Amino acid sequence: MSGLLGQKIGMTSVYNEKGDLVPVSVIKAGPCKIVSIRTKEKDGYHALQLGFGEKKEKRVSKPVLGQFKKNELAPLKVLREFKFSSEQEFKIGDEINVSIFAEGEKIKVRAKSKGKGFQGVMRRHGFGGVGGTTHGQSDRLRAPGSIGASSYPSRVFKGQRMAGRMGHKNVTISNLKIFKVIHEQNLILVRGAVPGAINTIVELLKR
Repeated sequence: MSGLLGQKIGMTSVYNEKGDLVPVSVIKAGPCKIVSIRTKEKDGYHALQLGFGEKKEKRVSKPVLGQFKKNELAPLKVLREFKFSSEQEFKIGDEINVSIFAEGEKIKVRAKSKGKGFQGVMRRHGFGGVGGTTHGQSDRLRAPGSIGASSYPSRVFKGQRMAGRMGHKNVTISNLKIFKVIHEQNLILVRGAVPGAINTIVELLKR
């Protein structure tokens, strides 16, 4: 398996074998159910569609609910595809858990970053601000400054750094090290921070 779905619980700190305090992110990884199997012959590639989290039937559309009932599965909240080796044998309904990861292994974590709403150029892009702090220029301190030429080309170039919505984007962080795997509780402690707020759905990917 190339990955697993999980949910960010939060951050804490634990001691390592040397007695150093290490910051870790706590992720509830799985267990995930196999909802569908993609094969080379039928779909052109090998992948497993995994489902994670419970969902009420009344919140699922009838076509999707029909697929779950066809496979005798309860509705699941999140569905994602993960690659797997063609030599491995799986069947619909099988459960994938944290046992696919090992302590000390390096992984990639993908999730939606925190949404920060509409922000100005100083916070969004790190601008230093314009104008002085005296002589009546207090309304210009956090302004973006000039954004285009006058007579030519008489327009603002695409991609100009300006104020706008910040955050709430797919972010992938590589080379995060698994500090500890707690199999009984399906928890993975990842050294360092991972994207997203508490309860954000995350994808744990093998490198």
